[in-house]
Order: sequence, then C-alpha cells, then structure tokens
Amino acid sequence: MEHTPANCRAREMISRVADKWSMYVIHVLAEAGTVRFSELRRRVDGVSQRMLTVTLRGLERDGLVRRTMHPEVPPRVEYSLTPLGATLREIVGELITWSGAHLAEVDAARARYDARAKQPQWATSDM
Repeated sequence: MEHTPANCRAREMISRVADKWSMYVIHVLAEAGTVRFSELRRRVDGVSQRMLTVTLRGLERDGLVRRTMHPEVPPRVEYSLTPLGATLREIVGELITWSGAHLAEVDAARARYDARAKQPQWATSDM
C-alpha cells in the first residue's frame, strides 16, 4: 500500500503530539514528572483551563499521559507520562532545543518574506 497523507496512520499521531499544546504538555511532564493540574497549568504558559483539560484527555486517551485521582478531600489529581509517553521525551526535547537554536533565523526569514509581500508584484518579478 502506498503511503499517502490520506491513508497514513502516522499522520494521526503526528497531529496529536504536534498540536498547539500537546508538545508543551509532554515536555513539562517529561521535565517535572508527576504534576497536579494547577501546577501543570502554571507551567504551560498561556493555556486556558478548558484547553488544558481537552489536551490532557486526548493524551490520556492515546495512552501518553496517566491521570491519577487520589481519594482525598479536596480531591487531588496528578498527571504523568506513561511509559509510552516517555518515549516522546527525547523527540520533543530535541524539537524544543532546535526551536530555541533557530528562532532568530526563523524570525529573520519571516521578516524578509513579509517585506517582500508588501512590495508591489512588479517589484519582485524576474522580468
């Protein structure tokens, strides 16, 4: 079977771990270990409570995150990576390292692109 985007199951998993918040959540859990929801929300800068809940549920459903509820008053819920989720530690870490190392280059490329996009079409053609 030919591997195309339409039939590639890998695309589904890449979508899961590469969405706006999942990679960041995986990175925080890889660094911190077991974390309560409130601490995770503090560490994942900019995420809303609802979006963090949705992200964690998706990662839990995919077997990447473990949710542990302790029967206490008030209830205590903790999150950690499963062994499967821990296999992403190095991959996510490398992507974050790469991003930090190349952010200035990406910013410069964006600035050049935006400057060209503001020029009239005749000024950028190769006539």
